[in-house]
Order: sequence, then structure tokens, then C-alpha cells
Amino acid sequence: MRYFIYLSYDIQARLAHCLSLLMGRETEVIGAGRTDAGVHARLMVAHFDAETSRTDLAAKLNRMLPPDIVVHRVVPVRADAHARFSATARTYQYHIITKRNPFLRHYAYHYTLPLNFELMNEAASRLFDYTDFTSFSKLHTDVKTNNCRIMQREGEEWVFTIQADRFLRNMVRAVVGTLLDVGRGAIGIVDFCRIIERKDRCAAGTSVPGNALFLTDIQYPEDIFDK
Repeated sequence: MRYFIYLSYDIQARLAHCLSLLMGRETEVIGAGRTDAGVHARLMVAHFDAETSRTDLAAKLNRMLPPDIVVHRVVPVRADAHARFSATARTYQYHIITKRNPFLRHYAYHYTLPLNFELMNEAASRLFDYTDFTSFSKLHTDVKTNNCRIMQREGEEWVFTIQADRFLRNMVRAVVGTLLDVGRGAIGIVDFCRIIERKDRCAAGTSVPGNALFLTDIQYPEDIFDK
């Protein structure tokens, strides 16, 4: 039987180790994708195979795992379901603070220069016009951007949210870095579009730190779940 595990994590290797102990054999855990060093996962999905039906796995795993990994639920899926390749969309959020806050230092990027968030939001909306984001990655492939916004304020933080069918390596951090160039007036909207069109990573802005980036959601078609 195949299962999906929904979890928040820092160290995937510890999850595989604990699952192997519970199963009594080495158990491979396949995640929905890899994240850059320092990036957080509020929601990650992984799959594994078991020879027999298992119950209460979430509770048992949480008793074994360190406090920086939490399993939310374990659900049975079709035998051909894949945590990575069956996903239809992923959502990331990047958190920016403009005032120093010691309680957010590990989870948000403190940016000290004045920013025009309205202009950044206008630039972000232009991402809908493109599918090739080579300028924001070392890889070359098509990515459909389904949802992108930056004008969302949560307390002291500004949150950039982007959803796509898949993401290139380092893509979100490079997009945000380039949007910050727009926000501080270093480049304009036309320049932002030209950067995308050049398909050259060297043309884009510097990647922002990974500690402020969160994977927040992964979506799958309903028919892969074992009803």
C-alpha cells in the first residue's frame, strides 16, 4: 500500500529513519520536491510504501520525531500516486519585514531600504504573461504561474505569495530579489519584463536569503486518494 504523509519539517532523513523503525525494514521516503538550504516547509508531502495496512502512523511518528518535524496526517493513496510528479500546484510564501524584530529574525528577511510595494505588486502581475523563467534559475523549462501577489500585509510582515505547477531551482528567491530591485527604484516595470525575456540568470537580481521562504501548500487531483 502507498501512503502520503503531510508534514512540516526541517530534516527529511530523520523521518525516513523513524519510518524504517516502525516498519521493521528500511523504508524509502519520496518527497514532493527539494527545498534550498534554510527554507522552511509549513506543508510538505512525501510518500512511502508499506506491505500491509497501517493505522495511527501520525501519532506514532510524532512520538519518535524531534520537535522540528511534525506529521499532520498519513493518508492512503493509489499505488501509482507520486508525491512529486502527481502534484498539480505548489505554493510558496516569502516574508519581508521593514523594521527589525528579534522574534522574526529566523523567519523573515529584514530589508532596510524604503520599498514601493504597489510598484512591486504591479511587476509581480507581469509574471502571468510568461512561462519561461530561465532568468530566475539555472535550469530551463516552462512554468505556469497561477497566482502571484505581494500586496498582502500580515502584522509587521509583507508576504509575497506565488503558486505554480512547478518551480525551478532558486526561482522564488530570485524573483523576490528582482522585485526588491523594483521596489527600491533600481529598475522599472519595463526592465523587470526585459529581465524575464532575456532568459539569462545574470540579468536578474540577487537571490534573497532562504530563511524567509516557506513552502505552504501542495495540491493533488482528488482521484489519487484511496476513498
